[in-house]
Amino acid sequence: MSKTTSNSQNNGNLYSSATHSLNGQAKTSTHKIGSHVFSNYNMNPYEKSLYDYSQKTLSEIVPNVNVFSPEVQKQMQSQLDAYQKQGQRTINEMYTPMLNSLKNDMASRFGNIDNSMFLDKLSGIENARSNSVAQLAEDLILKRNDLINNELSNRYNYINLLNTLQNQYNSNIMDSGNYTANLLNRNNSSNSNSSSQSSKSNGISLNNLMSIVSLIGNMI
Repeated sequence: MSKTTSNSQNNGNLYSSATHSLNGQAKTSTHKIGSHVFSNYNMNPYEKSLYDYSQKTLSEIVPNVNVFSPEVQKQMQSQLDAYQKQGQRTINEMYTPMLNSLKNDMASRFGNIDNSMFLDKLSGIENARSNSVAQLAEDLILKRNDLINNELSNRYNYINLLNTLQNQYNSNIMDSGNYTANLLNRNNSSNSNSSSQSSKSNGISLNNLMSIVSLIGNMI
């Protein structure tokens, strides 16, 4: 990576513009008109495409960051339905064999299932099953909240990414513009000091010359 700077002078021996180049491409140009300094940052096509995209995307998603479109809601509901079906399947796979085993055991032992022992054990299984169903309902609420929070978190992270990109571009633009502006002012200051020193030097030489002429006149 290489950096170069160039300056141009006006007829007043002051620099009127400065250019900052990076790898042969003029990145920043600054020119001065009177007391006003103007800077222009030159983006390459890739920089401009990314900068424009981030600006456009931010303007589109920020106003509706907390609004879920019908498509997003449908996707969330689909995930919830799948989660609920899986939960129900797990509950059935756990308690259905237990109920069938109890019925078969009671029938083989007593010839029927119409007895207090069966009803007591059945009640215990059904209570456990009901607790599992209630837990699934609570889990569905938590799952829904997780889906919403994850969606919002992804959106906020994306906004932060685009905002960071925008801020970095703006910082680069400001830094580059300040660099060329400071360079322009510094070179003009240096040039003014050189001119002043030159004038002072010429003045001393002239005084010395006048003294010599006066001394020669007195000798004559």
